[in-house]
Amino acid sequence: MAAQLGRRLRKGATSSAVVAAAVAALAASQAPGVTPPPTDNTSGDQALGIGDPSVPPDGSATGDSPYYTALPPLNTPNKPGTALDTPIVTGPAEAGIPASVLAAYKRAEQSIRSSDPSCHLPWQLLAGIGKVESGQARGGRVNADGTTLSPILGPVLNGVGFADISDTDHGAYDGDTKHDRAVGPMQFIPSTWATWGQDANGDGRKDPNNIYDAAQAAGLYLCAGNRDLAVKADLDRAILSYNRSTEYLNTVLSWFEYYKRGTHQVPDGTGVLPADRGDVPSSGQSPSPSPVTPSPSKPVTPSPSPSPSKPTTPPPTPPPVTQPPVARVARLADSGTGTLQATAGGVFAARPTIVALDAAGEPVAGLAVRFEIVGTTDSHFGGGAKSITVTTGPQGKVVSPAVRAGEQPGAFTVRASVEGRKLLPVDFTATVTVRQADALAADTEELTAVTSSGFADRILVKATLDGAPAASVGLTAAVLTAGEDPQPAAEGPHFKDAKGDPVRTLTGLRTDEKGLLTLPDLFADDQAGTFVLRLTAPGGGTVDILLKVTTAEPAPKPTPTPTPTPTPTPTPTSSPTSPPASTPSPTPTSTGSAPSPSASPAT
Repeated sequence: MAAQLGRRLRKGATSSAVVAAAVAALAASQAPGVTPPPTDNTSGDQALGIGDPSVPPDGSATGDSPYYTALPPLNTPNKPGTALDTPIVTGPAEAGIPASVLAAYKRAEQSIRSSDPSCHLPWQLLAGIGKVESGQARGGRVNADGTTLSPILGPVLNGVGFADISDTDHGAYDGDTKHDRAVGPMQFIPSTWATWGQDANGDGRKDPNNIYDAAQAAGLYLCAGNRDLAVKADLDRAILSYNRSTEYLNTVLSWFEYYKRGTHQVPDGTGVLPADRGDVPSSGQSPSPSPVTPSPSKPVTPSPSPSPSKPTTPPPTPPPVTQPPVARVARLADSGTGTLQATAGGVFAARPTIVALDAAGEPVAGLAVRFEIVGTTDSHFGGGAKSITVTTGPQGKVVSPAVRAGEQPGAFTVRASVEGRKLLPVDFTATVTVRQADALAADTEELTAVTSSGFADRILVKATLDGAPAASVGLTAAVLTAGEDPQPAAEGPHFKDAKGDPVRTLTGLRTDEKGLLTLPDLFADDQAGTFVLRLTAPGGGTVDILLKVTTAEPAPKPTPTPTPTPTPTPTPTSSPTSPPASTPSPTPTSTGSAPSPSASPAT
């Protein structure tokens, strides 16, 4: 371990002999392994930092930088990390954790437990490390989004009393282009932050000076290598990977146990800054860039220790009183939202973006802004939600969640307003357009029928958009006259409505999830000829089908049946006993005289 200046531990609180064997066994496991951080999307996080999983050149998260060695108040000199049978005497000052810092620790625990439940990360472990690394971000001196009011930097790691780590970040985080320094409330060196840095507060930056980002990164770092922090050996390995020191291990474990037995929230900026940091005076000032190494021949004589009842740490200066964001905001303004337009069933690419400003035009961070969908529409923010509240970031900006378009076309309003304050809202007009198809195809090019009958086949149509099936697209089918200038037909082929009346234009037809539509039955009236059935879709898709109606062939005239020739009636034959009747021959008469009917022939 690198030399620490002026380090003092409470007598009896730690013993290197207790953990010496453990440290020797863990010497090969003091870095976070080779597994990159997992992906986590809890509470809308961005994907967590996937970086170079190699072991940092210093072998620890902090480069074994100095830390605060003060221990929590104990009734008994039990060794840190062991069970304490006697309750800890907890005063409000020692057990208090600043509100933003406490929220960051708990949020990191929840987030990491959702992505890596087998690690069993407790937030009290983060609190213990945060206590010894930075005194809980210098007593919680952070702004509304959790960023420290001034950078927290460790000493220059130039090999003089500490590790020798050449610059790895070109001074981006620590301001030093020659050597690295530990940065932020969790004291990451730049090379480690490059791998494990996180954006836990969603402001688009991975900032080691932000307590939310730093706490999340620390949790992931401690869980690396498939560690289970509920197992004592893995817990010790995790802490030693942060700083390779038996004293560091015991100090963190002391605070870990202390916080597990009870803590409470205090306002930001009012936390107690511990004394006894290895490289700085007990006033808690930032470490000197060039720490002084005591001469071996002339050891530094420590100043007399003050009485325990009179701590040397002066009370922290309370932060200036500021109004809450809702009281400071003067107006909301659009911040380059763009056009809000989407196709039915899709997602609006643009998202309403707001900036909150005070009376001087300065951004207001931490302000709750309510986004609400107003108007007759089935569009929503997701899950059917019509309103949602989002908090402005450090630049006073806030972006609405994505708006999902419903099936109902038309315009509606997305309204942004301040919760708890009557200010002029900002309205955004959003428009939903109908689903589209740029191409239609039918399974036939021509259908035929005879007058006063039905077309034998039904027509199947497929709609596509950019070559993909276009689902739920509304189509129109119209019967037109044939020719160079087709017009709506007044007679000829037709569909039938619910009453059975002829209809030659159909609307409201809709494709299924595969982009397919089967048309209703078509019928022909007594008008013969050639017609066109034209199908159209929003987006330009169209297809024509030729309809031919022919006249039915007339029924052939029946061939007349010939009249049969009557058969003559035969003359009756006289009886053999009866003499045949004699037919008298006409007797010539004298001129002008008629024969007498009764005259008998002359004998």
